[in-house]
Amino acid sequence: MSKKVKLSALDLANVIAGGNAASAIARTVELAQQIEQLGYTRLWLAEHHNMEYIASSATAVLIGHVAAHTRQIRIGSGGVMLPNHAPLAVAEQFGTLETMYPGRIDLGLGRAPGTDQLTAMALRRNNPNAVYHFPEDVRELQQYFSDDNVSGRVRAFPGEGLDIPIWILGSSTDSAYLAAEMGLPYAFAAHFAPRQFRNAIALYRAHFKPSAQLAQPYVMACVNVLAADTDQEADLLASSLYNMFLGVITNTRKPLQPPVADVRAYWPTDIRAAVDQMLACTFTGSPDSLRPQLEKFIEETGIDELMTTGYIYDSGARLKSFRLLKEVLG
Repeated sequence: MSKKVKLSALDLANVIAGGNAASAIARTVELAQQIEQLGYTRLWLAEHHNMEYIASSATAVLIGHVAAHTRQIRIGSGGVMLPNHAPLAVAEQFGTLETMYPGRIDLGLGRAPGTDQLTAMALRRNNPNAVYHFPEDVRELQQYFSDDNVSGRVRAFPGEGLDIPIWILGSSTDSAYLAAEMGLPYAFAAHFAPRQFRNAIALYRAHFKPSAQLAQPYVMACVNVLAADTDQEADLLASSLYNMFLGVITNTRKPLQPPVADVRAYWPTDIRAAVDQMLACTFTGSPDSLRPQLEKFIEETGIDELMTTGYIYDSGARLKSFRLLKEVLG
């Protein structure tokens, strides 16, 4: 491996076929405990709303639950969709989490709603244009965490004076410019929106301005990795991911389905092309197959950290995939 990168994971507490929200959350805890033992750096949980088969809507609550069932791995948001929330409320929530689990909490921020527009309106009530104030809201949040806010009329307790790393999340070049301007680490959602990934990280690095939090650009790429003992088994496991993306594209969402052989063979050409575009940063195979794929990806992109999803139906196969990936990246 030409460059040693940190390894982390993203989870949405996906409900699998035959499961429910409680079992989905239990799978998330099981994953966190497993990857902590393996030496992964962090586990992030993502905010989504009005999605029947995703159990991570109350992201801060779930972060606290997972942190309580682990000892040292960092737990954070990948991300909190800041336009859905008052910055003060986020500062208080994550200040409380950092107070309870010091040195272990990350705050990744996104500007997308994490849902459909009608639900976004229900979340934001009388503030439908909140997305346009994202940069100002990030700065407001930073102010609440700052020691300099000691004389402010509005203060966050717990929160003020705590060292909670803030990340900017993105799936387009807009977020790259913001992360660069603010001197914050940048996490790109290449696991479902890979098209602008390379352009975005190039812009981020080119425009980066050092800050109190970060002296040099720091890029984390979130990708899909499905590892198994053989390429054939990995391809079969990946069919659950393919079906999930099919549901996203056709708006026919289901619980995460068991694997099915040749799942894409009967899809219309346009659907297959749309799913394939989403899969541009998806890596499947045995350890021997994955190693050159990932080495090339890391070398070409120069990323500092690789975050991976685990959209695998069988819990045992899912945990094994994360273990094999750790063996590949060392």
